[in-house]
Amino acid sequence: MYPKTVSQSGSSALRCDILPVTPFQQNCSLIWDTDTRQAALVDAGGEIDRLLARVQHHELKLEKLLVTHGHLDHASAVAELAERYGLPIEGPHEDDQFWIDLLPQQAAQFGFPPAKSFTPDRWLHHGDTVELGSLRLDVLHCPGHTPGHVVLHHAPSQLAFVGDVIFQGSIGRTDFPRGNHADLIRSIRERLFALGDEVRFVPGHGPMSTLGAERQFNPFVRDPTYG
Repeated sequence: MYPKTVSQSGSSALRCDILPVTPFQQNCSLIWDTDTRQAALVDAGGEIDRLLARVQHHELKLEKLLVTHGHLDHASAVAELAERYGLPIEGPHEDDQFWIDLLPQQAAQFGFPPAKSFTPDRWLHHGDTVELGSLRLDVLHCPGHTPGHVVLHHAPSQLAFVGDVIFQGSIGRTDFPRGNHADLIRSIRERLFALGDEVRFVPGHGPMSTLGAERQFNPFVRDPTYG
């Protein structure tokens, strides 16, 4: 869990709790604007009651669902939450629609509770902005792990939600349908590392890290000229 508060402007700040869910221990992030108490779930992969309990614990108003990519462990609870509470879905990029369409089949195959496919209310593209209360998150299209993978970056707090693009000491798999190793490396080096070494990131699995640490030490994408 990462109950970190980061100032943005005035009394407003971004706060984030990280909740590992499902047998895959995927990091679902509950993020909110401390001023308006408006909240979103990033990658609601399952365990709906647990996610909602955290929303209630913090006395938040859940406004939307954000999805970095269409894999089961990151999106299996999205349709049910959207239908139950009338929540809009934003993301991923439309190139991941085929993965979202496979959610029912994938849930049965991997022993997940039944999952429904969905069509987001808003597909996200590189350069878009996601709004949550007074917070603004920039969208980066980072294909490779999946073709429609997006990353959400909150510049004022130097925090990014990167899904399965990069991890502490590793990178996302590219052996799934329409995965592409060259695209993934390009996404990391040209789009993520360009955000700056000080940016911390919440990966889809495992502990947080910084882009600088990965640029220096990650064996898959390290920069030999670093430092």
